Amino acid sequence: MLLAIDVGNTNTVLGIFDEEELVRSWRVKTDPRDTADELWLLYRSLIEGYNVTGLAVCSTVPSVLRELRTMIARYFAEIKCTIIEPGTKTGVPLLVDNPREIGADRIVNTLAAHTLYGSSGPCIVVDFGTSTNLDVVSPKGEFLGGALAPGIEISVEALASRAAQLRKVELVRPKSVIGKNTVEALQSGTIFGFAGQVDGLVHRIIDELEILYPDTGEVSVIATGGLAPLVLGISETIDFHEEDLTLVGLRLVHERSQG
Repeated sequence: MLLAIDVGNTNTVLGIFDEEELVRSWRVKTDPRDTADELWLLYRSLIEGYNVTGLAVCSTVPSVLRELRTMIARYFAEIKCTIIEPGTKTGVPLLVDNPREIGADRIVNTLAAHTLYGSSGPCIVVDFGTSTNLDVVSPKGEFLGGALAPGIEISVEALASRAAQLRKVELVRPKSVIGKNTVEALQSGTIFGFAGQVDGLVHRIIDELEILYPDTGEVSVIATGGLAPLVLGISETIDFHEEDLTLVGLRLVHERSQG
């Protein structure tokens, strides 16, 4: 069985694969202060009962990645391990100015999106996390670049911290766009506003893709990330929801790197 670990700025997602099937997954908070031994205690409690024979890791938090390397050396030294970093053979060409700037999660998302949905044309991955990432995938599975925007939660936190009359609110879909009180108005501006932001960016990206690839099929738009459910059914451009897209990408890279 393969243990896939996706370390994000806010949350860490772990998943157990039995060949191609994701049999269990967990979402825990990311703490950049955790030591290798603390990570091992947490992960061991989650994966107890599963026979882990492989490990695939990507991280956007350097301090956690450093401790993960130590944890792997101590506790997973006997199993095959793939860490997504510059130099790892992912099979994803990075058609950008500086490939080393691209986060490992964006690369594995590109591979997973192209594998699952790229047979008919280009893809756009919308990852709703600490930041909202729109990553563009060519019909050949190449990473073309994308757009980055502040995430939903940090935008709400920033607004609440800078405006004396406003506060953090529960992120749920309001009854209508026209809020009748401060809470509903904040929810409307956040949920409908971010959905509109994504739709606007997706339409502009599709316009450029139609110029670059005039003879390809329709563009598939895939939502992922912990906050994606907030805009599902509101965004007009999202075609698919893949909650575990990054874990699938980690599995695919591990299979390629281990032959």
